[in-house]
Amino acid sequence: MSEKNDFIYDEDDSVKFIQNYLPQELKGKFSNDDINYIVDLIYDYYDTKGYLSDSKDEDTDIEIDEEELVNYVIKNAQKDGMGKYTPEEITFIVQGELEYCDSINMFD
Repeated sequence: MSEKNDFIYDEDDSVKFIQNYLPQELKGKFSNDDINYIVDLIYDYYDTKGYLSDSKDEDTDIEIDEEELVNYVIKNAQKDGMGKYTPEEITFIVQGELEYCDSINMFD
């Protein structure tokens, strides 16, 4: 296994991290299931963009359009009947997920 894949991603840890990352006014607004659902949409977005493809050059930097990602999550959550979220709410969850990934050295 390469060093690139030595990180251990844990969904439960990710949710806890994001719950703690959220600002006070959003604490309690999202259940753990809500956050898991939103994180799944984040990775669906990455997949549609080809960011998760094994054929990607590992040395290529990926630039994520955060606004596009947030809009993707909002649109799909509404389509799936999961609720209406504001861009600000989703941005905090996206940033929390990115911080969690950084904390486990997922992008190193």
